[in-house]
Amino acid sequence: MSEIIRANTSLPANRKLFRLITADGLSLVGEVASPLGVSEGAILCLHPNPTGGGMMDSHVYRKAANRLPFLAGITVVRFNTRGTSSDAGTSEGVFDNGIKEGMDVEAALSFCFDELLLENLWVVGWSFGTDLALHFAKDARHKGLILLSPPLKNSAPEQLTYWNSDGRPIIALIPEFDDYLKPNEAIERFSLISHVEIIPVAGAKHLWVGEPSVYRVLSEIVARVAPAKNPLPTQIPWDS
Repeated sequence: MSEIIRANTSLPANRKLFRLITADGLSLVGEVASPLGVSEGAILCLHPNPTGGGMMDSHVYRKAANRLPFLAGITVVRFNTRGTSSDAGTSEGVFDNGIKEGMDVEAALSFCFDELLLENLWVVGWSFGTDLALHFAKDARHKGLILLSPPLKNSAPEQLTYWNSDGRPIIALIPEFDDYLKPNEAIERFSLISHVEIIPVAGAKHLWVGEPSVYRVLSEIVARVAPAKNPLPTQIPWDS
């Protein structure tokens, strides 16, 4: 017997809340969702702008945590940047428009490697989170960046040229109807990174609303982190 995966589907995983401490002494709240069995890899999720409602529970990341540990063996690490609230709690501090949040990203990466001992970790940024990734996710231990709806609002040319020299994979998913950066514009703006993979997504919008858009995002993540687990199923065989 199988069941169709829906927006509110939550599949079995080991789930644990955590707090991490930044270099300036703030306590940030987060959650790790890991497979019941062996982990094939992991993602660290950097959420959209909290001034627009972004948080660790923003729907794509919540659905990733609810599905990917079970469907793809991927550990999903989410956290609230400073001053951001979700059902898991509120992180200390105040929003700093992507400046002091750099310490949040660095603390989260250190937590992933030094406390959780994760391997094959990729950084996934969404909107505001893509600027955080490009600016601050420079820890040499992660495998690369997956960028969802990057606005490139605060990313100067020197940030892009850094990643061109770094050489790690960068995958940018660009919605056809994005509010900030459409596919043709993305090709031009990202031209400073010779190896970037730009993926236009037909019919999608900045917030990736709708199950087809979510499925596409999760599939592209799995294709990089745990390619043997693609294609993702759309139904759950509960006897598996």
